[in-house]
Amino acid sequence: MDDRPDEKALSAAADFSILDSSGNRVNFGDIYKEKKTIVVFIRHFFCGSCMAYVSQLASVRQDALQSAETQLVVIGCGDFQPIEGYAETSGFQGPIYADPGNVLFRHFNLTSTLARTPAGEQKKSYLAGRSHLWNVLGSIGRILRNLHLLGKQGAWSQLGGEFILGPGNQCLFASRMKHTEDHVELSELMNQAGVEYP
Repeated sequence: MDDRPDEKALSAAADFSILDSSGNRVNFGDIYKEKKTIVVFIRHFFCGSCMAYVSQLASVRQDALQSAETQLVVIGCGDFQPIEGYAETSGFQGPIYADPGNVLFRHFNLTSTLARTPAGEQKKSYLAGRSHLWNVLGSIGRILRNLHLLGKQGAWSQLGGEFILGPGNQCLFASRMKHTEDHVELSELMNQAGVEYP
């Protein structure tokens, strides 16, 4: 587990604005003020690897989240326009937000690289059965089907991460991606949040 943002860092982040799927501004702190919240920062909205991870997130049972008094949200580094299609393609039914200025990404020290899984390191389970070529072709397909959104997807090299926040300005868990295929295993994330999975 990486260094968790402290109360001061979360207090500052709470006032940052992100956008919902309609382009409305939402204060980041309002999301986790009252409830424990798993916040998953994805890369750009055309990323095939992140799409696979968010599709896996969609398999988390709502009753398990409710029993743990926990909610699950996704934040992308692009603009809000791709959110609706992203939700439909991934099957994720929770809130998805956009941070078009990468303000939160920078605040939480989420770095940038185009590096993939290092040689000798096992790929994460959400990529099982998916080659790099498959992910690239999937990304290209999403771009071709959504040319009107090109430029709104977010920075190609931006990395994401996972944080368990709240209630209030506390962070229970933090994991930052070190390469483009490095979201934390979903079973570990749910275990840290006290959510039954699968």
